[in-house]
Amino acid sequence: MIVIAGALLGAALGGFNARRRNGSAADIAQYAAAYGILFALIGLLATIAIEKVLL
Repeated sequence: MIVIAGALLGAALGGFNARRRNGSAADIAQYAAAYGILFALIGLLATIAIEKVLL
């Protein structure tokens, strides 16, 4: 769940960031994808860390 939430949050933040910088539709999509991937990876690492601590 953390990975999915991170991907959605990252995509939203990336899209808002690109829109704030007056980017085109392609820029918004690229920022959303890049931020989504980054936040999903951070969520994956957080999930692994939590699993290691709890078990």
